Amino acid sequence: MSAKTDHDAPAREVSAELIAVIVAVSNGDPMVMTVDAGDALPSGPFEVAHPSLQSGLRGWVEQRTGHALGYLEQLYTFADRERGAGLGAERRISISYLGLTRAEAAAVAGAGWRRWYDYFPWEDRRQPASPTLEGSIEPQLKRWVSTGGARAAIDVRATRAAIAFGLDGRRWNEDLALQRYELLYEAGLVAEAKAAAAGVDRLGRAMVADHRRILATGIARLRAKIKYNPVVFELMPPTFTLLQLQRCVEAIAGMNLHKPNFRRLIEQQQLVEETGEMVAETGGRPAKAFRFREAVKEERAVAGTKLPIARA
Repeated sequence: MSAKTDHDAPAREVSAELIAVIVAVSNGDPMVMTVDAGDALPSGPFEVAHPSLQSGLRGWVEQRTGHALGYLEQLYTFADRERGAGLGAERRISISYLGLTRAEAAAVAGAGWRRWYDYFPWEDRRQPASPTLEGSIEPQLKRWVSTGGARAAIDVRATRAAIAFGLDGRRWNEDLALQRYELLYEAGLVAEAKAAAAGVDRLGRAMVADHRRILATGIARLRAKIKYNPVVFELMPPTFTLLQLQRCVEAIAGMNLHKPNFRRLIEQQQLVEETGEMVAETGGRPAKAFRFREAVKEERAVAGTKLPIARA
């Protein structure tokens, strides 16, 4: 008798949904637009009547949040077979988009902005030490590593954990947000994991289905993108101080930046220009107001706000 193959499985209907990771920065924190009281990202099915994927997504987001979208780019298509319901049910493919905007109040009940560090507290490295990482994640990861079986498997787990979370003297890489979440999922340390470990902390706020994985994908994309493309201006008001710009980049990166280095890079890349006005900053002297140069807005292909070395 021949072994069963994937073709022997019961036929499943396939549906496509559109899902949005919409990001803003408010009061020094990166925010994500959510629905269902913070449990999900805005989404809706792709329908025949939609002229395009983007127009369909924009329509669903406006309907579910009351928020019109500006900057938008395709993020990733999630089509893993284990997504959604079990065997025999509808198979769901999610086409995700990353949107950047300025925070405005949602006009629909159940929709609103949430700090993305509520879902990924370990990603905020702006404090000298991370209690979430050192007090909870690191010891639980070490326990998971020790259950890897053979010595070789244990070594592989240990290396993956060290690289992802900057353990054993390794450098923290802010771009590995998705890899960190997926490692915690594999280790059973997040609530969404099917094989959630017993007797461990559930790390960060959970979301429905794989929405937190989709959000982690958006965070990783944006953190990488601000290093080579000046998309950060989509998150800023028309005029701002250099300190406000730095705080915005730090919020997205989850790490502190060296102030002189940051300002030197901004000047070298000629991203901004003075407005001739002064702005009163909280607790300090008035500072020069800047705006992004029109040429930067038009071209969008010049070097972006590269992240300098973090403060010690």
